[in-house]
Amino acid sequence: MSEKPFSESCERNKGPILDILREVFTRPALILEIGSGTGQHAVHFAAALPHLVWQTGDLAANHAGIMAWIEEAALPNVLAPIVLDVNGPWPERTYGGVFTANTLHIVSWELAQKLVDGAGSLLEKDGLLVIYGPFNYRGSFTSDSNARFDAWLKARDPRAGIRDFEAVSKCAEINGLRLEADHAMPANNRLLVFVKN
Repeated sequence: MSEKPFSESCERNKGPILDILREVFTRPALILEIGSGTGQHAVHFAAALPHLVWQTGDLAANHAGIMAWIEEAALPNVLAPIVLDVNGPWPERTYGGVFTANTLHIVSWELAQKLVDGAGSLLEKDGLLVIYGPFNYRGSFTSDSNARFDAWLKARDPRAGIRDFEAVSKCAEINGLRLEADHAMPANNRLLVFVKN
């Protein structure tokens, strides 16, 4: 078994995110996770939500780490990761839900739009897109810590940065998704829920 990667932020936020997912993903469904990262979220959510089948997805470079978490958890409802690059190709099937955490501010705005576009194309009618992470509102940071985080992101990659809630919502709307909920989360994050028309 490969050594498991570990994300401190995943460990901190998995509980608060799960609290909302219990209210959001109430029906049996196949859920696609875009950017499964370490795999921590996948096994935590799947263990607590046995009515869901959790399809992990990420770039091939992250698959070994994700598999280490999946193999240790040995859950029947977590699937081995598929290669998923938002530049495509996308899976040739539909999903009842798509979940992504801490991705939109890491990738470029162009790729963030492709992520929302791809998610919209994969969702069944009334399927849900759930996005977790920090957002700006009306062009402004919601906290000093988010402003510092944005500067740190841009120092690493000028194309990265905290996205505007309004721009993400507009992109979702263009792709047949309407905003259903905007939840305040710890550490100045948000959890957005969009539903496929």
